[in-house]
Order: sequence, then C-alpha cells, then structure tokens
Amino acid sequence: MSKSRFICGGIVLVVLSLAGFGGWVFSLPSETAASAPAVPKKEVDAVLEALNPPKRERPLISVIGINDATETTDYLLPTGILRRADVADVIMLATGPGPVQLYPALRVEPDATIAEFDAAHPQGADYVIVPAMEPHDDPAALAWIRSQAEKGATIVSVCVGATVVGAAGLLDGKRATTHWYFLKQLREEVPTLRYVADRRLVVDGAVVTTTGITASMPMMLTLIEAISGRAKAEAVARDLGVEHWDARHASDAFRLTRPFATTVLANRVAFWNHEELGVRLEPGMDEVSLALVADAWSRTYRSKATSYTGSLDAVVTMNGIRVVPDRADADWPKGRRVSTFPDRKPADALDLVLDAITARYGDSTTGVVAMQLEYPRR
Repeated sequence: MSKSRFICGGIVLVVLSLAGFGGWVFSLPSETAASAPAVPKKEVDAVLEALNPPKRERPLISVIGINDATETTDYLLPTGILRRADVADVIMLATGPGPVQLYPALRVEPDATIAEFDAAHPQGADYVIVPAMEPHDDPAALAWIRSQAEKGATIVSVCVGATVVGAAGLLDGKRATTHWYFLKQLREEVPTLRYVADRRLVVDGAVVTTTGITASMPMMLTLIEAISGRAKAEAVARDLGVEHWDARHASDAFRLTRPFATTVLANRVAFWNHEELGVRLEPGMDEVSLALVADAWSRTYRSKATSYTGSLDAVVTMNGIRVVPDRADADWPKGRRVSTFPDRKPADALDLVLDAITARYGDSTTGVVAMQLEYPRR
C-alpha cells in the first residue's frame, strides 16, 4: 500500500474516532472463546421424532425465496443437499415469475412460483425451507408460509429466515434461535420468543430455526436422518465431506468483536483495493460448493463474486439448479478467477476458500467471513 493511501485510510479512522466510533470499538471484546456443550441423546431423539414426515411417505419439500433478494447459501444448500440425498421431491419456489436474485452473489431460475405450486399441490408441502430474505416481511411470502403451516407443513427457517417466520407470526411463544447478529432484532420483533443458546438448530412443534448460514448443512443432514434413517444421512455426509454433525453450537463464540469491527471498517475504507472476482459456471458443477465459494468471497468487504460463462443461458448444476450467469464472458482475467474446487468435497471447499481468502487478504478478513457465516473453522 502506498503512503498516500495509508494516510487516507488513517484520516478516515481518526474522523470516525472523533465521532465516537473509536470509543465504541474499544468497548467491544477483543476475542471470543466458548465451547459447545454436548446434546443429550433424549433431546436428539426428540428432534428426529418431531421432524418425521407429516404427510407423505416420500416427502414434498419446498424452498421459498423472493425474487429481489434471497440469501445465497440458505437457498441453494438445502436444495442441493436434499436433492443429492434423493429422499424427497424438492422444489425451488419464488413469490413471482422470473429469476431469483440471491445475495450476496448468484442468480437462479426457480422451478415454480408459489401460485403454480399451490395449483399443483393443494394439500401443501411436507416441509417448507425459509431462507433469509430482504425485506423479511414480504406480504406474499408471509401469507404463503402461513398457509403452508395451516396445511400441516413443518416450517424450517435457515439463519435469518427466522425473522421471516417470526414476521409470519409462527414464532410467538416458541423456543428458537437465529444468526447471532440478528438475535436482538428477532427478540424485539417477537417479544414472546424463548431464545435457546448453544444449539445449531432448535425444534419447537412444527417450527424449526437454525443459527447462522452454515447451519443449513447440519440441519439438512438432520432432516435426511429423520426422513430416511441414520445410515442414509451418514452416506450423504460422507459425500459432502462432513465428518460429524449434530445440534452442538458454541453461541458465545459468535458476536461482534473489536477485530471484526475494525477489519470491516478498514476493508470498506480501502475502496481502491476492492475487486470483482470471477466464478466460472460449468454444467454439472456442485451447487453446494458453488454457493459456499461465491458467498464467502462476497463477504470479505474487499471483493464480490461474479458468475460468468460463454453465454447468458442458464447453466444446470449437478442436482438440477439453473444458475443464470452474471456475465457472458468466455474468459476472465487470470489473476481474478476463483475456484469452486471441483475435485474436492463441499465441506473441504469451504475450508479451502477460507484459506484462499487468508492468502489474498489476511487472516483478519477470513475471521470476518467465518463470523458472518457463523462457521466454527476447522
């Protein structure tokens, strides 16, 4: 970094400090440390029993999104994992026609709209997966989620999807969890909610909530186990590269810290070092790895992942997700291409992309990404 750029960044820090930012930053903890308590077998058994398919022998699972902004990993991971397990029929939905713009990266074509789903399946779904959405109180999404709950579907929110389920009125008086950063908001919006710490997933009746973004992986493995047994879930876990999974979670390890705040600020201020990184779409690619890589690179506050291929035609992934390229480029500058690690398993791809972020931007930026993903780094 040149001297002038360093001084420019320093001036911004001084100004923010004089405005009170510095006092706030230094009031934050410098680090987090916590251990994840074991989950009693009785609780595990109760979770699996509560997740038993409510209607069909082969369940029907819908993953709902709004067209404007639905979280990347929340939308794609459940679909990709459940389809590779082949224990249910999984349909990606949108509130309206056209593609779903995911955030912070990627765009996909859903299988149907909620209206089309209702016409084809008047009895409703067995399970509804609810990702984070913005706005989280979209009227069409809330009305449809409520209608599915009334038809007997189990509602499974992923990450900040809990605020959507809360806005639908389905968390009143319920035990629940959510992404660490949005817990305060959820408690304010649902005052009767009973927060459960140290759990990656919480089941209360026919409503399930999870912690941050990467909780979708253990959540889907738990759902697979409930539908088709432990052996099937273990087989899918091996395919994903997951050695073990359960509801254990060290909640106190994820919170706003001084290194997190200062790194986010420094990366935002260094606007001259922001870059667009290319993720090449390939037919048959693993959508779980794609989602994790694109999501991670787009959370550094230094970079954004942009998908590209030779045309603007949708590219169909391993398990039938149609990804619409952002750019119709035959190639991308070599120094700004990032890999989805096609020769590695998805869980390994997540660790490898975090390693790549460390190599490019440093460990503090990797810590920011992992904290946002609420991922206990291996």
